[in-house]
Amino acid sequence: MRNWIGLSFALAMAAPAAAQPPELKLWRLDCGAIDFPDFDVFSDTYLYPGLHKQLTVSCYLIKHGGQYLLWDSGVAGPDKDGDVTVTLKRRVTDQLKQVGVSPGQINFLGISHYHYDHSGQAADFPGATLLIGSGDWDALKGNSERAARFAPWMSGGSKVEPVSRDKDVFGDGSVTILDMPGHTPGHKALLVRLRSGPVLLSGDLYHATEQVANRGVPSFNTNRADTLASFDRFQAIARNAKAKVIIQHEMNDIAKLPAFPHAAE
Repeated sequence: MRNWIGLSFALAMAAPAAAQPPELKLWRLDCGAIDFPDFDVFSDTYLYPGLHKQLTVSCYLIKHGGQYLLWDSGVAGPDKDGDVTVTLKRRVTDQLKQVGVSPGQINFLGISHYHYDHSGQAADFPGATLLIGSGDWDALKGNSERAARFAPWMSGGSKVEPVSRDKDVFGDGSVTILDMPGHTPGHKALLVRLRSGPVLLSGDLYHATEQVANRGVPSFNTNRADTLASFDRFQAIARNAKAKVIIQHEMNDIAKLPAFPHAAE
C-alpha cells in the first residue's frame, strides 16, 4: 500500500503543469468618422426623421499569443459624398506601428462586411488571410467597385477564407466570428473572450444605441428578416455570455474600452 501511495504521489508531482492560455489583448483603433445630416436612411420605418448623427468608425487589433487578427480596416481616407462627410485622422498602419506591430505581422484580416467604412484600408495587409462572410465574398465578385478594395485577394495573390457560418479563429474558443446576416448577405460580428470578460463587437448589425431598443432596420440592408433574426441571436449571446457590447459606430460604446494605445485584457 505504501509503495502504491508513494508511486501515485511521484506521478502527480511529475505531471506537467496545466498549459497557460495564450496572452489575449484587444486594442481599439480610430478608423475615421462619418457625418450624416439625415440619419433616417438607417430606418426603413422612418424612425429618425431629421436626426443628425455622426458615426465613429472603429477597428480592432486582437493579439492571441504570437498571432494577430485585425477586425475591420476603416475608411480609405477623407471623402465627400453628397451631404455625407467622411474624415480620417490616422491610418491603421500608423496606429499599429505605435504598438510595435507591422502590417506583415497581421495573420488574419477579419472583415465584418464589405462596406467601404469597414474595408477601406484592407489592401494595406496583403499578407494576411482574409476572413469574410461567404455571402459577402460572392457579392464582391459581381461588383468591381467593391472588389477593388479587396484586390490582393480577388486576384488570387493573397489567401482568402470565406466563412459560411461561425468560425473559431484560433481554435481555442477565445475569438469567434459570429454569423449575423441581414445588413449584407455575409455580415459577421466578433466575440472576444478576454480575461476581464467577453467583448462582443457588433460590426454593423447596429449603427447606434437607438437601434437596439427600436430594432431599427436600415433601408439599405439586404434582408430584413435576416436582420431581425440576427438582432435576436446577438442579444441572446450578449446575455448568455455576459458580454460587454460594443456598437462599432457608437462613441459611447467604444469608450467602454481603454483609450489607444492601451489594450483591454
